[in-house]
Amino acid sequence: MIHSAKKQRKKPLAPADVIARRIERIRSRADWLHLIGRLLLIGALGWLFFTQVLLVTQAKGQNMFPAVKDGDLVIAYRLQREYVKDDIVVCEIDGRQYIGRIVAKDSDVVTIGESGSLVINGATQGGEKIIYPTYGREPLEYPYRVPEGHVFLLGDHRTEATDSRDFGPVPMEKVLGKVITILRRREL
Repeated sequence: MIHSAKKQRKKPLAPADVIARRIERIRSRADWLHLIGRLLLIGALGWLFFTQVLLVTQAKGQNMFPAVKDGDLVIAYRLQREYVKDDIVVCEIDGRQYIGRIVAKDSDVVTIGESGSLVINGATQGGEKIIYPTYGREPLEYPYRVPEGHVFLLGDHRTEATDSRDFGPVPMEKVLGKVITILRRREL
């Protein structure tokens, strides 16, 4: 019994087995490093995509009601080169983001009538999208010609929106992107 109670000694491994174990450890480390490298690359590409290609922001307020509601998640395309009238865009004025609809571009003449009508270049604007009347505000005087390289934005909730009637026309450099989709807060 004494002899059997002695610790059994492990057989020394053959040099080939030692080398095989070391190679397996190195491969295992290389696999982990490869996985970490891929994850870092995917993270960097995701960061670039969501900071340089897309803008993800949350709507604040009812400026664009009913098209965009307070709390909705808005995704805008930053690389848009040409904007057309009726595009919904995100802009930044004095460090704050606004969402608005382009109603006029450079050299267009905007006239807001006493009755709440919006006239662009002599044509009355309206349609089923806009259910609120448009009234002019200080500091702009109407008819107003939009300067070169600027757009005139209005919110759809015209009686309550903060838009170009308050802060003037928006320089194109301040337009952050065109809204491509809206995710309703309650659908998340």
